[in-house]
Amino acid sequence: MAMPAQVIEFESGGLKYLTQTRNGVTVMFAHLPVHVREYAVIQVAISNGSQETWQVKPEDFRFLREDGGTVRAEGARSVVTGFVNRGGRDDVVKLVSAYEMGLYGMNRVHAANGYEARRQAAIAEVSSPRLKAAAAAAAIVMPTIRLKPGESTDGAVFYPNAGRPLGTGKVVFHAADTVFEFDTVPVAGSNVR
Repeated sequence: MAMPAQVIEFESGGLKYLTQTRNGVTVMFAHLPVHVREYAVIQVAISNGSQETWQVKPEDFRFLREDGGTVRAEGARSVVTGFVNRGGRDDVVKLVSAYEMGLYGMNRVHAANGYEARRQAAIAEVSSPRLKAAAAAAAIVMPTIRLKPGESTDGAVFYPNAGRPLGTGKVVFHAADTVFEFDTVPVAGSNVR
């Protein structure tokens, strides 16, 4: 019988990260202490140290509540479309500030195809606050990507949760036939409702 993979906890940039390695793939995440629009957001980094190519996508993340309910993360396209339709300047500031706090305070992952490259490509001189919010979301949201051996990526995973923190429960990520599970507690300083 296989032993469950150990979950390691560490702090960086004021955020509490949980990390786990299974089959050569390392997944780590932290709850961001901010909600934007109707979303609770986590910052995720995935590194492929295996000899296989792994497809990862935000929709493969779920949050299992203590009460038995499940919240499935939204796909990148859906998140960006939501910001095109309803985003504003405050959303851009919240998203970028919270994400960069975690990313630049965390120097363990140097993603070749991660947030920094997407941010530079996505945020341009745009006059519409909605389009700026959508551009920020497009740069920050974790994309659907095929990670080849040795590659890594990072991004934000958006859970539609009526703008409330996720609370106590379990973050579950399915990649191929491998399941990563992390027990979580509410983010310190968040306004849990």
